[in-house]
Amino acid sequence: MKFLMLTGVLGLWLASASSATLGVVQTEGGKVEGENKNMGLFHSVDVFKGIPFADVPGRWELPKRHPGWDGVLKAIKYQKRCLQVNLLQSSSKGSEDCLYLNIHVPQGRSLSRGLPVMVYIFGGAFLLGASNDVPFLSNSLYDGNEMADRGGVIVVSVNYRVGTLGFLSTGDARMPGNYGLWDQHAAISWVKRNIEAFGGNPDNITIFGQSSGAASVNYQMLSPYSKGLFRRAISQGGVALSPWAIQRDPMAMIKKIARKVGCRSTNIEEMLMCLKITDPVGITMAAKLNLLLMLGPVMNLLELSPVVDGDFIPDHPSRLFNNTADIDYLAGVNSMDGHFFAGIDVPSINKRKTETTANEVKKLISGLTKEKGAAAIQSTYSVYSAHWGSVPQQDVIKKTVVDIETDFLFLVPTQIALQLHANHARGARTYSYLFDMKTRIPGFPSWVGAEHAEDLQYVFGKPFDIPLIYFPSHRKLSANMIAYWTNFAKTGDPSKGDNKVPAPWPAFTVNRHPYLVINSKITKASVRYDLRSEYVRYWTDTYTSLPFVTTDQRTDPNHN
Repeated sequence: MKFLMLTGVLGLWLASASSATLGVVQTEGGKVEGENKNMGLFHSVDVFKGIPFADVPGRWELPKRHPGWDGVLKAIKYQKRCLQVNLLQSSSKGSEDCLYLNIHVPQGRSLSRGLPVMVYIFGGAFLLGASNDVPFLSNSLYDGNEMADRGGVIVVSVNYRVGTLGFLSTGDARMPGNYGLWDQHAAISWVKRNIEAFGGNPDNITIFGQSSGAASVNYQMLSPYSKGLFRRAISQGGVALSPWAIQRDPMAMIKKIARKVGCRSTNIEEMLMCLKITDPVGITMAAKLNLLLMLGPVMNLLELSPVVDGDFIPDHPSRLFNNTADIDYLAGVNSMDGHFFAGIDVPSINKRKTETTANEVKKLISGLTKEKGAAAIQSTYSVYSAHWGSVPQQDVIKKTVVDIETDFLFLVPTQIALQLHANHARGARTYSYLFDMKTRIPGFPSWVGAEHAEDLQYVFGKPFDIPLIYFPSHRKLSANMIAYWTNFAKTGDPSKGDNKVPAPWPAFTVNRHPYLVINSKITKASVRYDLRSEYVRYWTDTYTSLPFVTTDQRTDPNHN
């Protein structure tokens, strides 16, 4: 009898110890019902997967509002990604019906109300990716449950069109481009209109993203269409000023794609009409990357990206930072964001028994700086080899290759964006960081630091989600990153909020340039100043002042 009574009391206690849950939620398109995931005593996360934020998009048309649905939409599984090439560039996957988002709402004993909202934009070179991408054992890397639960914010992840269907453009009004950016805008707008019903504060939205998603975040900040749409933004490893983040010759790209799919008319209108009736899979595969035909750095293959369309992006990104004056901005890079690219461009850097020669370094520089010719090769090489000494060690040379690509593709453009933001800010704050946790990827040389995208596992709380493959130091780092990121979303200051942080993070201003070094041992000494300022000055002053050269003046360092 006592056992039965104890069991009954325990059952009642467990029932009362469970958290609140939203159940059915009314949105502008209709009712949705997700699932409640238990995260521990008195707390859980309501998860809604695959909510449509727009109708099936027309080919190279702007997204339109979804017509809605009858009954209750069971939002319990991810919907298809947008049509794209696969990672190996061997086939396509996804669908043109792909404009869906996912919502993670943390709950306690009572229903959440007025929570800050963080909208995540995935990366993938504007060519591939999805809101539920990168399988991470039993879950997606971008699963927002841990971040929502530990940070006390609503996390939203969104799909958008990529590749040819998202970024093909004529460079004029006939096919302006930027359809993927318009999709992101439509998703953020949907969140603004609907998130209150999920317990969110529509007046406190932060957008964040990584790589091309980080550049997309920057583009959303710069667009005049975003005024009043969100309050804060975080760019992790990419900005609109990154050389891979803007299409320089969209007409040449669209003609190349048209030739590949048999739309060979020299009349542009006829060519576009042909493209619009061509099989979408064929059009998608026409943009696949062929590393075997690569001439020069892999960056040169990344030809599909946003364009200056005179509308969503009305001018060059560097001239649009006045539109960011009221948006708090936090941006940074990983210490070796360029390592992945450098390993393709100069394969010897990852081979312990293979030397990397000075000539290979010059050849890489030549590919990156071809628009400036021989003078750029020599001046860049001199700056980056200045610390080598007369007999440089191989690790020093190999790390220099990574530094060149990291600086050129990520770090310097990010520092320029931070400076432009600080220059134009009216009450908004600016923050800079360097993520420098040693790589966890096996097989790399011992000198490799933080690889491209390695920060994401910590932001999304994977060391807590999958504890067996991480150490306590990784959980400490993850807890601190979630605290900084979500404090920033709540208050505009990563040091202030209800999540404890290990050290104060000072703001980046017009004249003072502090940055936080993020790893598993953050202390007050982790705040440093003027990140790689010598190299930032080189690329922004010396390199910029060099004259452009014509195609026939460009020099191959092998033929001096």
